Amino acid sequence: VEREDRVEQDPRLWWHAVDQALQALFARVDRNRVGAIAVDGTSGTVLGVDAAGAPLGPGRLYNDKAARSAAALIGEAAPATSAAHGATSGLAKAIEIAREARPHRILHQADWILGRLTGAFDVSDENNALKTGYDPVARAWPDWLGSVGLDRDLLPRVVEPGRAVGELRTDLARVWDLKPGILVVAGTTDGCASFLATGAEEVGDAVTALGSTLTLKILSARPLFDPASGVYSHRLGERWLVGGASN
Repeated sequence: VEREDRVEQDPRLWWHAVDQALQALFARVDRNRVGAIAVDGTSGTVLGVDAAGAPLGPGRLYNDKAARSAAALIGEAAPATSAAHGATSGLAKAIEIAREARPHRILHQADWILGRLTGAFDVSDENNALKTGYDPVARAWPDWLGSVGLDRDLLPRVVEPGRAVGELRTDLARVWDLKPGILVVAGTTDGCASFLATGAEEVGDAVTALGSTLTLKILSARPLFDPASGVYSHRLGERWLVGGASN
């Protein structure tokens, strides 16, 4: 749904798509070889949930740019190097969701799907959290978030992409005819996932991906931040994916 720069989507559609995609995949592979599941999602897509993980409204998508007043607050409080600047940032939308829905927690798209897989709606990864204000150098939610009126307790704990966060729910394992005890691991953003899917792994390797957004990612030994030019860095262990995106 699009109206006045708001771009929203029913999260139930995400879960339906996950179920359909996995059903189709598992019909084509040896299910006994499945050992872990990870989720990637669109960077900057967020939603508010209650204590049981149920959505309190539609998800605000990555290209939603309605949160201009929140973006102005971020512009005054956030360091110039933060990837949370701008009305399309996850943080700008999170501030509005906190005001309007009074959620138990604010999650990214990938976080919520991860929660549906494990039953625990309390974890994110360093890549999806970046545009919500997460500091990938300090590896923490920064103190300045309080200056923009967002309670850090609303945000999930953050772990490295690839870190095991739980096991697949037993009822889902039965539905998908999978062995018990399959790990669910923290994922990443869609842009980072497209880089990893190519097999690129050496510093200096670069990948361009064209979908609804054009992304450019270059593997670097150190981070670079120039949000005014659209350049930011996602952390991958002790290395970095430097780049940006354009619609």
